[in-house]
Amino acid sequence: MCTLLTIETSTPVCSCALSRDGEILVNKENYEGRSHASLVGLFVHEIMEYAREQDIHLDAIAVSSGPGSYTGLRIGVSEAKGLSYGLDIPMIAIPTARIMASMMKEKADEDTLLCPMIDARRMEVYATFFDRSLNMIRATSADIVKEDSYSDLLEKQKIIFFGNGAEKCRTVITHPNALFFDDIHPLASAMVSLAEKAFADKTFVDVAYFEPFYLKEFVATVPKNKVIDVKS
Repeated sequence: MCTLLTIETSTPVCSCALSRDGEILVNKENYEGRSHASLVGLFVHEIMEYAREQDIHLDAIAVSSGPGSYTGLRIGVSEAKGLSYGLDIPMIAIPTARIMASMMKEKADEDTLLCPMIDARRMEVYATFFDRSLNMIRATSADIVKEDSYSDLLEKQKIIFFGNGAEKCRTVITHPNALFFDDIHPLASAMVSLAEKAFADKTFVDVAYFEPFYLKEFVATVPKNKVIDVKS
């Protein structure tokens, strides 16, 4: 039997799930915004309370590893590391794009590509291309989306674009082979099958040294209306 706690915090949606042999026992999701710092702790506490009441022991922790929100990823990975270390169980990292692609593979024909897109602000997205079998066709890249973006691939086959980055690209990428699906978010419940395979293959990460896949460095900015003009 394989019992997992999965954590997903890479986008504005925050979610955690408890599963055993593929069955979701507890699922917690919040779509209201960026309150991950408080929500993850609450979700994990509620899940661990349920696990104690049912005498359920975790075999591993799985976390979405990015790319995505810098702050969100740090919160999720920190929580996963703490649980892994405290419970002395292994940690699994699942790429966010693969989670999203696994949610959409049944929507694709044999020759259709899947392109999960994560918003990277302005007209930039983190985009990855998979085939229906979740083989990576093009690695994740930070792309500035223009009218001719991905035209080389679109000339050859249909591509399904989805995720919070795809929502702003619909009016820019107008090729007839470009298909768009709305409201597709990476979720902890969707991580279960991927995490179970990783557990079976013993594909664990080193808790001490693991870092999320940020893709771009975090850049802190100071809002202009917060700057105080100090005159000498």
